[in-house]
Amino acid sequence: MKILALDTALNACSVALMENTETLLKRSEPRARGHAEKLLPMVRDMMTECHLDFAQLNGIAVSVGPGTFTGLRIGLSAARGMALAAGIPALGITTLEALAASVSADQHQTRPVTVAIDARRQEVYLQSFDPQSLSTSPVPLAPARAVPIKNVTGFLPKEPFVLLGSGTGLLQEAGMLEALSFEILDLPENPDASHVGRIAAHRGFETVTEPPAPLYLRSPDAKLPGGIDPFKGKE
Repeated sequence: MKILALDTALNACSVALMENTETLLKRSEPRARGHAEKLLPMVRDMMTECHLDFAQLNGIAVSVGPGTFTGLRIGLSAARGMALAAGIPALGITTLEALAASVSADQHQTRPVTVAIDARRQEVYLQSFDPQSLSTSPVPLAPARAVPIKNVTGFLPKEPFVLLGSGTGLLQEAGMLEALSFEILDLPENPDASHVGRIAAHRGFETVTEPPAPLYLRSPDAKLPGGIDPFKGKE
């Protein structure tokens, strides 16, 4: 099974070509903006280097968030467009899952794995995962949430855990980790497309019936004239 995996959800542009769970080739570049100009040329160059065309792919995997509004839309639009043109399925993987999947058994040592992503506005995107599931398909221990930093303690594991992601520094600075037993892992803050592809390989594409959609854990920052939130009362 050959998979093209994409991530543009946060502050990088990452592409990987997978054969089952093995990475054939990957490219990643730090990029807070300009994903649209970089993504498709990266895909084209990697497909050429691996002597593949889209008809040989079994599916496309793409990160669906949480993340930046523009970055998510670029990755999702590209994945959906390429999948439609090639007549193959596209599968969405969350950024929280992809980051959790980067933690090795030596690093978590059977401790719960918590991912905290800086969500701006004094919030973090937060989710904890069963460490035994990370080598295949991450199993959440709680729903993904956008949590105010001041309230985060109630959503963290009570037992010893490991922590990663761009929100870890914010939690430390706010003193929200005091009296907890934890270890912060020094791992990349942006998802690697190879982890997106590996999770997709384990889940498979057989049951995919709908194109991937973005995962929004809160309403967008955009407001109607007068500061009206178009999503208020609709959640």
